[in-house]
Order: sequence, then structure tokens, then C-alpha cells
Amino acid sequence: MKDHEYLTQEKYDEFKKELELLKGTKRKEIAESLEYAKQLGDLSENAEYHEARDAQANVEDRIAKLEQLLKTASIVQSNHGGVVNVGSVVTVEKDGKKFEYTIVGSEESDVISNKISMRSPFGQAILGKKKGEEFTFKAPSGELKYTVKDVK
Repeated sequence: MKDHEYLTQEKYDEFKKELELLKGTKRKEIAESLEYAKQLGDLSENAEYHEARDAQANVEDRIAKLEQLLKTASIVQSNHGGVVNVGSVVTVEKDGKKFEYTIVGSEESDVISNKISMRSPFGQAILGKKKGEEFTFKAPSGELKYTVKDVK
């Protein structure tokens, strides 16, 4: 796991809520499933028991990951004085077409929602740019050139 992650306040709150759910409701549900499965008898051939143990391991892994993430996360603000940074909403232009993206930490990236990781080639190329500046980056299809049209 990375030592440091950048999150918006919204994503931080979402992860915190997920952690609370896992530590409360989910742990209780799994404990009940394990207890029920134990009552079914021979644990070596008890599918319900093994499924509950797997679910328990998955939940505990997720809890550990979320606790570490929330402990080391930096909350980013979206106002960066016109310079692209984590949390910025940027409008870029390529070949006469405009696109709007939000630059986020890797845990928050979602291409479908136009949330681009700061660690992606695009994210690395645009960080620190200002309105009117051009930048290029290498993509699988070749080198791509964009112009920053707006930074919010």
C-alpha cells in the first residue's frame, strides 16, 4: 500500500461510513453466520462455514485497508489559485473538442465519472499547469496534446 493518499472530503466521508458499516453490522452478520454454520456439524465438509470464514477474511482485509487509508489520507481542497492540482476540476481541449475532468487521488479515480488519478500519465502531465498552457503525454495510441482551458 502507498504511504500517502489524497482524497476529497466526500470520498473520505464515504470510506469512513463504509468502515463503520463493516466494523458494526457486517462483523455481526458474519459472526452469526459462523455460529450457525458451526451448528451444522463437521466443519471439514461444511460449505456454509467455509463461505463464512472467507467472508470474514475479506471483511477484515477491507477494514485494515480502510483504516490505513483513512489514517494516512490528506483531504484536498478544490481551489488551487488557477493551478491544476489534486481536487481541481479542469477543462481541456484536444482537436477542437472540450473535456472536463476532476484530478483525484488513485483511490478515488473513476474514468466513467471523469475522475482521473493524479498518478495516471494524464494526471502526471497536467499537474501544475495553468489556463492556456499546453501539455502532452504518452498514451497507448501515441503522444497526445491538450490545452488547459479552465481550472476550478
